[in-house]
Amino acid sequence: MNVQTQHTLSLPKAAVTLMAGALFGFGLSLATMVQPDVVLGFLRFQDWGLMLVMGGAAGVAMLAFKVFPLWFSRPWLGLEFLNQTAHWSRQTLIGSAIFGVGWGLSGVCPGPAIAALGTGNTDILWALGGIVLGAWAQGLLARE
Repeated sequence: MNVQTQHTLSLPKAAVTLMAGALFGFGLSLATMVQPDVVLGFLRFQDWGLMLVMGGAAGVAMLAFKVFPLWFSRPWLGLEFLNQTAHWSRQTLIGSAIFGVGWGLSGVCPGPAIAALGTGNTDILWALGGIVLGAWAQGLLARE
């Protein structure tokens, strides 16, 4: 099976992707995860509302990755379910730590940061700039 064929974007895939992204952004906004102060309260164990959101997201992810392949022979818009094993390395550990420190200092995660732009929060551009710089630096280090 040609991997290029499997990942070719068609109109139905693009429409589903757009709808899923819009739903994700709406959910982040509704859960107030686009507000760094709320996220920082969650990280300080002062606001437990986001714990329910994170638990719900983990449950949906578990269904999508573990249960759906058992229920369906193939994805609705794909050719086959992909199974990617995670490989931990020193770079993964360091990158996770940097991500966590950045999230803890700013209260901003990449997904909610992009959703926050949709709410008119232009102050988030500073955090998005840091996210872009971090991704760029990681790309440079990965080439070595």
